[in-house]
Amino acid sequence: MDHLWAPWRLAYVAAPKEKPATPRSDCFMCHAVAATDDRANLLVYRSELSAVVLNRFPYNNGHLLVCPRAHKGRFNELTPEEMLDLQIVVGKMIAIIEKRMRPDGFNVGLNLGQSAGAGVPGHLHWHIVPRWNGDANFMPVVGNTKVISQSLDALYDLLLEELTTSHG
Repeated sequence: MDHLWAPWRLAYVAAPKEKPATPRSDCFMCHAVAATDDRANLLVYRSELSAVVLNRFPYNNGHLLVCPRAHKGRFNELTPEEMLDLQIVVGKMIAIIEKRMRPDGFNVGLNLGQSAGAGVPGHLHWHIVPRWNGDANFMPVVGNTKVISQSLDALYDLLLEELTTSHG
């Protein structure tokens, strides 16, 4: 069996884990939605029912988390309105990333439950991960280093600029 090493994820893996499905207690997404300092909480966009947060431990530059504003850990807890809003917001963020960052593709997904890989099982969230041809180059393999080409602050500014100028 081959192993894929991702040492840049150690800070996330070693961090204390959230308790599943305990509404709003220590949930960083609920905290981001409730807080007034969006930049400090990496919250880049809010709709009526959804929010978009930059992933503090990105797999790739531009890695976003799209979540319902309400703390819901099970897919069947979402209302039809929340489901629609979440998908509209996912589409909106993909369009913005395509325009401003020009990736070659995307991984978009939802991990339901800890056994499926959910790091925050108590609050549903979709991952939007932009991909570029060759983004898994020699650095992670040979250099044991993941190259993220943009700081979270610069990414926040880029997305916020696009959201405020062309998407209201």
